[in-house]
Amino acid sequence: MSELVTGEAVALELRPARLPSRALAVLLDLVVALAVYVAVTIAVVVSTASLDEAAQTALSIATFVLVLVGGPIAVETLSRGRSLGKMACGLRVVRDDGGPIRFRHALVRGLIGVIEILMTFGIVACIASFVSARGRRLGDVFAGTLVVRERIPVARTGFVPPPPPWLAGRFSELDLSAVPDGLWLAVRQYLTRMRQLDPQVGWSMAARLASDLSERTGAPVPQGVPPAAYLAAVVQERQAREARRAFGSDAGQGAPSSAVPVTHGPVGTGAAPAAPRHGQSESRPQEAVSEPSGGERPAESPGVPAGERPGTGFVPPA
Repeated sequence: MSELVTGEAVALELRPARLPSRALAVLLDLVVALAVYVAVTIAVVVSTASLDEAAQTALSIATFVLVLVGGPIAVETLSRGRSLGKMACGLRVVRDDGGPIRFRHALVRGLIGVIEILMTFGIVACIASFVSARGRRLGDVFAGTLVVRERIPVARTGFVPPPPPWLAGRFSELDLSAVPDGLWLAVRQYLTRMRQLDPQVGWSMAARLASDLSERTGAPVPQGVPPAAYLAAVVQERQAREARRAFGSDAGQGAPSSAVPVTHGPVGTGAAPAAPRHGQSESRPQEAVSEPSGGERPAESPGVPAGERPGTGFVPPA
């Protein structure tokens, strides 16, 4: 990518066209121009057969200048930098500030193109484009223009691969508060593109990112866990926490169930039992049926607090 600064001090990121695409565009333009030139030359020769040799030579030079020099200049001026070859290759000529070219830019490019393309068979243009950092030939340098790519292939947005099943939920107690957003972005970009990387390069990048992530979390990478799998598992844990925080799926689980004891009225007194809190067993009314007729409750099991009785899994709506 090349950064161009407009007159309003706005930075534009454009992708300059390189030598292969530019050479193909110039070749297509030359084929079309030569076909038109041959057709026009035959028409001129047939129509001026009665003239003398000097007049025919003058008409031949005029035809060459008008078709092979004036034609590309007129096409680039009227199409704002898009000749037939450039349209076929998805290229466009723009100014150094990213704006459309005018007649003077096309004129300078066309006149210098006669020397570096037509007279030298494109050797000078190829050397200049190969040496230039942005692939510009001499005509672009003197005219203050740049050939950029208009059609950029859109890369498919990859998805973050899930971790192995044996790593699911293993990092639920990991502290992720100290991990910066830049490191999360780097990890996500690596996970989405790791299938496109060389295996050795991908492994070294994963190991470096895993080391940085473990330093931020304060917990080392578990032994025997590949770095890429570790990164995927930690990213999935972060996404799960963000989802719980956004949708409130853990609402109502903050207060301990032993805060208020459960009380039951004695059998036969008509007292309704208190509604059980979340996390407590709902089988207590059945215990009351087996209580003695005197209304006394059986003693609680020693060492088992009320808050640790098995729950029913009921979650009140948030």
